Amino acid sequence: MSVEKVREYFEPFGLADRILEPEASSATVEEAARAVGCEPARIAKTMSFITADGPVLIVLAGDARTDNKKYKAAFGEKAKMIRPDEVEDLIGHAPGGVCPFAVKAGVTVYLDESLKRFETVYPAAGSSNSAIELTLPELEEYSHAAKWIDVGKDWE
Repeated sequence: MSVEKVREYFEPFGLADRILEPEASSATVEEAARAVGCEPARIAKTMSFITADGPVLIVLAGDARTDNKKYKAAFGEKAKMIRPDEVEDLIGHAPGGVCPFAVKAGVTVYLDESLKRFETVYPAAGSSNSAIELTLPELEEYSHAAKWIDVGKDWE
């Protein structure tokens, strides 16, 4: 899957034209912030984990890191990131473009509390040079997030 798949996903909602495709890479938080012109914290980075129940995506603010104790409390097991060579097969997007939209069936999406301090955030849109600006209600709706969780640290 790619930015084209995400564009198709957003088409019925009238949001496909909001996808930004800067020429510069947006694969890292810092690159994405420069590419879209915002502070790094407003980049909604999507982290891929594997759990006993299958793959999960956690969307955190760009300045947040995963707190292992909070993760274990939320999921009942130690955090285990999906290996880069397995991400595309399990999630549907390659590393650098992982986003919570147009993912494979069985992938559960969670949104981290670290995002709640912003009116809008910029998650990737399926490629290493794409993003889309969304309000938090839009992010929640279009990611089909299971719920908000608190697993981030170093952002407060």
